Amino acid sequence: MKPWLAVAFIATSLLDSAHQFILSSENVAFRDHESKFLKDGTREVEYKIVTTWDSMLVMHAPVTIKFKPGVQGLVMEVNSLFFDDPPAPPGEPGKPFDGLWDYEVVESFFLNSTTSNYLEVELCPHGQHLVLRLSGGVCLEKGLELAFKADINWGNWNGTAIIPWEYFPPGIDKMNSYAIHGSGIGRMYEALYPIPREEITEGQGPNFHLLRYFRDFSLKDIMGEDWNQPPSDLWM
Repeated sequence: MKPWLAVAFIATSLLDSAHQFILSSENVAFRDHESKFLKDGTREVEYKIVTTWDSMLVMHAPVTIKFKPGVQGLVMEVNSLFFDDPPAPPGEPGKPFDGLWDYEVVESFFLNSTTSNYLEVELCPHGQHLVLRLSGGVCLEKGLELAFKADINWGNWNGTAIIPWEYFPPGIDKMNSYAIHGSGIGRMYEALYPIPREEITEGQGPNFHLLRYFRDFSLKDIMGEDWNQPPSDLWM
């Protein structure tokens, strides 16, 4: 086979594979998480972000988010390629940074679908973070403190945060997670539970606050069936 024919064949095969891998949000919900039981009856749950916000295949190693049980709060671990684009935000590592969503970031949202109250946690490979309390898309509080540490090693970054129980609205039953990187026309918006292709309208862009696309999530699945979420003065 001539070289140019071989290249064309490989490119076509890759495109076909990508098209076949376009997933509905329902399929993603079952395909992209794994649970591991721990000795004390709790579990750690791992999710992989394999699609863009509009249900196209992510063409790189997926961002991995793992949730683990903690005493003071939920442990959130991130493992991702480090794209180094955009550059680091001009804020102190370990501190909240307003507008972090404009940088390289991984986010998880935790929702009570009845009240539309939800928590947004943003983590940056350079060590900054941003935690917001919201209701129906309206921000109630921004810049909550967070124990978070990130490390960059050999083209990858890892981060660990402890999200205090009082930050979570009562009755969490849905979740979604996102990853953002790149600049300009190369800006990429990736979603654990994306918008199905058939539901995207002309001119629509990424919107991480479309709560109807969030999927089932229970803290009891991590902490154990006998665990009860501590009350929160923040949400009274």
